[in-house]
Amino acid sequence: MLDMVALVGRPNVGKSTLFNGLTRTRDALVHDEPGVTRDRHYGYCRLEPTRPFIVCDTGGVSGEDEGLAGATSRQSWQAAAEAAVILFIVDAKSGPDVLDHEILKGLRRLNKPMVLVINKTDGKNTGDAIHEFADFGFKHVLPISAAHQRGVPELLALVLQLLPEQAPAEPEEDDGALRLAFIGRPNVGKSTLVNRLLGEERVIASDVPGTTRDSISVDLERDGTHYRLIDTAGLRRRGRVEEAVEKFSVFKTLQSIQDCQVAVVLLDAGEGVTEQDATVLGHVLEAGRALVIAVNKWDNQSAYQREQTKALLDRKLSFCTWAPIVTISAKHGTGMAELFKAIHKAYASATRSFSTAEVTKAVEIAVATFPPPVVRGHVAKLKYGHPGDSNPPTFIVHGNRLRTLPDSYRRYLENFFRKRFKLVGTPIRFVFKDSDNPYEGKKNVLTERQQEKRKRLIRHIKRNK
Repeated sequence: MLDMVALVGRPNVGKSTLFNGLTRTRDALVHDEPGVTRDRHYGYCRLEPTRPFIVCDTGGVSGEDEGLAGATSRQSWQAAAEAAVILFIVDAKSGPDVLDHEILKGLRRLNKPMVLVINKTDGKNTGDAIHEFADFGFKHVLPISAAHQRGVPELLALVLQLLPEQAPAEPEEDDGALRLAFIGRPNVGKSTLVNRLLGEERVIASDVPGTTRDSISVDLERDGTHYRLIDTAGLRRRGRVEEAVEKFSVFKTLQSIQDCQVAVVLLDAGEGVTEQDATVLGHVLEAGRALVIAVNKWDNQSAYQREQTKALLDRKLSFCTWAPIVTISAKHGTGMAELFKAIHKAYASATRSFSTAEVTKAVEIAVATFPPPVVRGHVAKLKYGHPGDSNPPTFIVHGNRLRTLPDSYRRYLENFFRKRFKLVGTPIRFVFKDSDNPYEGKKNVLTERQQEKRKRLIRHIKRNK
């Protein structure tokens, strides 16, 4: 693996802004509100192609041990313990803080190369800023402005000097990992499930709704298969999303749905299928991603409650009956094997390849079994089909008067293809293309000889009248 550089400091000193600058991305949420970042967020810094490294953005160390603030601090200290170089970020505008001194004591115990990064020096004399933090006793001190990228090249050069001389080879960008996004309402157990699969407290899990604000990607290897787990922020109703930070969180979640290959939508067994759950499922269906529905907190249900929940699921999820439903307990780890079986079935169906011959044969059998209905005196004629894209599987059907196909017949084709090809856990899309009339818009221009013949024929007809 590549060496890691951790960004550590108290809340709202510009760690996420520096992270985005070093990784040349917008992966980390940036806002003036303190405490936006809570979990560890990793990214690649490739500003120096011959010496890439991993950057870890952390939440602010608040000095508290309980609640979300304490969990965020533990994530920061764990990142610092894993890092090869630590960038201690401080705020030049607010100056040295008592909390800065406490963080510094903890960092010195790690006995690792450190750089004091004095951020937010725009509009301030850099010499004065360095003098204010002189009693910290750092050998390496750099004033920067992460928001304007001032001093970042010098910081990069210093980090490269402090990193170990020999670095392992960089892994490939596309390593073939199966990307799984865990989607759902707040407080349905997404972070708890990710931690259960990883076997560690990688992301903060709390009973407080909205604990996760950013989309966190974590790699997992299970039974020889490489996965990339994406823990997302909970999606609430649009009318309840008021804070700017939460709006960014929703955007990152929707972006994760687009980037994933299989979306695992978590439901709360105790609450059943709510209106917001249906909205979350709608986002996944709109993106066309493979879908697995995981009903969490199943261990809290009695036998009677489980029967009622299953009946409710059958009734409320009638619009996506093709999606496998798995009952799990993220807290105790039950149902994990069934969950991964469903994930692999959905992924195999979504990425299956088809030939033109088998698609055309399916179209012919479907039409022979149930011909298209007559609509306003016209009957659509389906000639042949061929495969389009994958994830979701897309079939292109050619014919005449296809615009007259009613929605009921389009659903029939979808169900027929799903049953014939045994497609589970993936939506199906059809593209209907009418055959072009080769003579449309063309006018037959007569030659001079044809015009003379036409005139003679007209004269002949007039004489015979």
